[in-house]
Amino acid sequence: MAKLIQFFELNTGAKIPSLGLGTWQAEPGVVAKAVTTAIQVGYRHIDCAQAYNNQAEIGSALKKIFDDGVVKREDLWITSKLWCSDHAPEDVPKALDKTLQDLQLDYLDLYLIHWPVRMKSGSVGFKKEYLDRPDIPSTWRAMEALYDSGKARAIGVSNFSSKKLQDLLDIARVPPAVNQVELHPGWQQPKLHAFCESKGIHLSGYSPLGSPGNLKSDILKNPVVIEIAEKLGKTPAQVALQWGLQAGHSVLPKSTNESRIKGNFDVFDWSLPEDLMAKFSEIKQDRLVKGTFFVDETYGAYKTIEELWDGEL
Repeated sequence: MAKLIQFFELNTGAKIPSLGLGTWQAEPGVVAKAVTTAIQVGYRHIDCAQAYNNQAEIGSALKKIFDDGVVKREDLWITSKLWCSDHAPEDVPKALDKTLQDLQLDYLDLYLIHWPVRMKSGSVGFKKEYLDRPDIPSTWRAMEALYDSGKARAIGVSNFSSKKLQDLLDIARVPPAVNQVELHPGWQQPKLHAFCESKGIHLSGYSPLGSPGNLKSDILKNPVVIEIAEKLGKTPAQVALQWGLQAGHSVLPKSTNESRIKGNFDVFDWSLPEDLMAKFSEIKQDRLVKGTFFVDETYGAYKTIEELWDGEL
């Protein structure tokens, strides 16, 4: 009998739905329909971010879904993220208020520091000279205040290495509940997994299918994934997502295609047997999202990719 992995419990006691809809690069004009379709199919977790520039449209879709009685607010898990130019402690609450306004919500289920990277307050767009030195402890204290206020029912981080997580744990009053990072069969991060598990931090995986639309990764064309999919009569995407759930992290597939949104959700009544799970160790590992923009000899805190990820490459 397949083990249903519908939720993971966080260190706050809250239960995060194991499968969410990613909204990165979901263009305005299509993201509202994608969110609506996903919720109608059964998704209860929507992953957003200020940097995706589509939260106002998602907010309109959510309002209509609530008004139509499709689901109630408390039935959904909504995550968003603090952008790099809002790290100053005085900017953190304003950034959350703007996100809540855009999403037409009173609270978030989870609010994450998007990157361990700071850009000058008020800067818009990507220019190297906007890069600044992060002060994660002061940003985190502002995040803790949002947790205390109830506007963010859980707080966490994204794109943090084991070392950066440990540095944060050393000073945190409220430990991070989640670290959202790139996770898929082609970037499995077992060391980070083990570290987070030992510290009670839930890992959430973005780009769980690689990032075929954007970064030209071929996880869905990987021979190991295809072979397993054919054996089980599933799609390569379903196999990649099921691998993530059974590895112990939530997965956030992004799609604006109705049939793929439905197909990606069909992972709850079957599982990968142990012998097939073991085959994933044969897949060559390569980080797709390297964060090269945040690395510079002159500006910011990180001179090399190795420094940004603390060697987790």
